[in-house]
Amino acid sequence: MTGLTALIRRNTKLYFKDKGMFFTSLITPLILLVLYSTFLGNVYEDSFRSALEAAGASVSDELIWGCVGGQLVSSLLAVSCVTVAFCSNLLMVQDKTTGARQDLTIAPIKGSTLSLSYYLSTLCSTLLISVGAAAVCLVYLYLVGWFLTAADVAALLLDVVLLVMFGTALSSCVIFPLSTNGQASAVGTIVSAGYGFICGAYMPISSFSEGLQRVISFLPGSYGTSLLRNHTLRGVFQEMESQGFPTVVVDAIRDSVDCNLYFFDKKVELSGMYLVLVASILIFVGLYIVMAVLSGKKHRG
Repeated sequence: MTGLTALIRRNTKLYFKDKGMFFTSLITPLILLVLYSTFLGNVYEDSFRSALEAAGASVSDELIWGCVGGQLVSSLLAVSCVTVAFCSNLLMVQDKTTGARQDLTIAPIKGSTLSLSYYLSTLCSTLLISVGAAAVCLVYLYLVGWFLTAADVAALLLDVVLLVMFGTALSSCVIFPLSTNGQASAVGTIVSAGYGFICGAYMPISSFSEGLQRVISFLPGSYGTSLLRNHTLRGVFQEMESQGFPTVVVDAIRDSVDCNLYFFDKKVELSGMYLVLVASILIFVGLYIVMAVLSGKKHRG
């Protein structure tokens, strides 16, 4: 345990000392928040306002921006919890390119301990940044329109923790076989550019074609996004209902922003979303363990 603790401390310190890697991870959520609120905020506002006015409902700006803010915040956290994990996990590749991993394997340290240290240090670093990003997002919601309860905030933080665990497990499996910085950069670029679309953060899944919606329904990241949506927007929808909004209108808005997800036309409940996310974490962690064990046998052979 002492060796594992020392490795986790060493990996975490190296990550935060690498100014380029650390600041890239740190500013990514902040840049996304600025971009989302600047460019997507007005788009979401017009969309919500036109939908509600078409239904003959009169809404306050605070309620509109509470809805807009909830969608923006959930999109940001859904993306950053995973992409930051990929940035944090780049130390695994850097140790290979600098020869540090070879030096560590010469020392009396098991390969499984080394692999576990990369996973846990990435988890700690990503969780620290993601929780900080969540705090900034909560401040943003407080400024534009606050409809959250303490239970909503607690559920939101739980979603962040689970998504960080998912992102860490996924990035560990993807990055483990890589051996050069070029490969790592290419993977990071692909993930940063594409993950937001396939998880429904940039565009609601409901806006895709039926065939694409069914494909995306198999991807665990979309359920993480929906969980965040539900917990950032629950209070908004409750306020709409208390103001006498027709149930059909509220349900239509929930569908349009992916609070309601469907697996082959069957609605997935929140418990099912949690089950999918937890199961995917266990599957990717198991795959990472298998990859680490097989790699250790190959080096010993």
